[in-house]
Amino acid sequence: MPAHTADGATTVTDCEIIAVRQLDAPRDLVFQMWTDPEHLARWWGPSGFTTTTHAIDVRPGGHWRFTMHGPDGTDYENHIVYIEIVQSERIVYKHVPVPGAEPVSFEATVILEDINGKTRLTVRALFPSAKALEYVAAKYGAIEGMKQHLARLAESVSQLQKGTP
Repeated sequence: MPAHTADGATTVTDCEIIAVRQLDAPRDLVFQMWTDPEHLARWWGPSGFTTTTHAIDVRPGGHWRFTMHGPDGTDYENHIVYIEIVQSERIVYKHVPVPGAEPVSFEATVILEDINGKTRLTVRALFPSAKALEYVAAKYGAIEGMKQHLARLAESVSQLQKGTP
């Protein structure tokens, strides 16, 4: 069942988290927020997290290696492999398990739709099984984390549009 908020909707199925959010920004800018390491450092991750990019190559077959730093001081190593990049329209990537870290892999599709100069953002995180989704939801708060993640994106886009740091 969808969890609707004033800022969007999040739906959870057996194997998928689907989040939809309207952003008051053109999709070219929203695309940059997902692909430029300086922008990613401003918003990536749930509330209280910071992100350090070690390497990024945004193209099919390219990789993004980064560390998310939790508010409690815990570091979370991450590795993404880009599958498909369509400028200002779609990003498809696979979150690959890092040896000795997170064992769960998932595939995410980010869709950017132009709605009269604004952007409807849809993020679909598909897990290999219901058990895998249940694991990340219980261990990492993945469902709430997705909501916070996109709220941080919206705030960062808003600040950028206003010219504030």
